[in-house]
Amino acid sequence: MGRSFCDNCKRQLTWYENIPVVSYIALRGQCKTCHKPISKSYLLVEVVTGLLFVWWMTLGFAFFKLTQAPLLYLQPTFWLVIGLMLIIIFFADVLHGIIPDFATATIGLVTLLYRAYLVWQGVMRGEDLASALMSGIAAGGFFLALFLATRGRGLGFGDVKFSLVMGLLLGFPKAIVGFFLSFLFGGVVGVGLLALGRKKVGQTVPFGPFLVSGLVTALVWGDAIWQWYMSMLR
Repeated sequence: MGRSFCDNCKRQLTWYENIPVVSYIALRGQCKTCHKPISKSYLLVEVVTGLLFVWWMTLGFAFFKLTQAPLLYLQPTFWLVIGLMLIIIFFADVLHGIIPDFATATIGLVTLLYRAYLVWQGVMRGEDLASALMSGIAAGGFFLALFLATRGRGLGFGDVKFSLVMGLLLGFPKAIVGFFLSFLFGGVVGVGLLALGRKKVGQTVPFGPFLVSGLVTALVWGDAIWQWYMSMLR
C-alpha cells in the first residue's frame, strides 16, 4: 500500500505526521506543506479505532473472555479482529461506496476457524455451528435475490458478500434481528436525508454502515430483542 501521503499535494507524510489523533490536532487539521484541510474522516476513524482498543483493554477483555487458556486470550482477540474489520467496512462504504473484500473475507475466515475450534474444545455445540452456517447461506441467498431483482441498483454485490458473513457471525435468531434492524436503520436515515434535501428520490445510500450497525446492535441486544418480539406473538 505504501506510505501515507497528502490527498491534495501528494507529499509523502513523515512518521510524526501519522500519529493517530495527535498529528491531526498538532497540524490543526491541515497539511503542513499545502495547508489544505485534512478530511475529518481520518480523525473520526482514528478516534473510533482508539475507542475500540480502550474498550477492549478495559471492559471488553473481561466481558468476552472464557475461563480457560488458550480461550482466555483467543476469544477477546477474535472480537478485536472483528471490531477492526467492521470499522474498515463501515467507513470504506461511507467514504468510498465499497465494502473491501479482504475485510469481509477476514470476518468469514476467522469466524469459521474460531467457531470450529470452539466445537472441537466442546465449548460450542456442532448444531449451533451448523445453524450459523445455514443463517449465513440463507442471508447471502436473500441478498443475492435482491441484488438480481434490482439489477444491482438496490444494493451492491459487496453487501451480498457481507450479508453471508454477517449471518454466519450472528447465527439464528440474532441474524434475523440484525438484518431487520439494518433495513430499519437504513429506512429511517434514508427518509431523513430525503426530508432534509440531502438526497433525491432514486439516489442510493451506502448500505454497509447500516448492516454493520444492525450487526453490532444484534450482537449486544439480539437475544433480548428476539425474546421481546416472540413474547408479543403469544
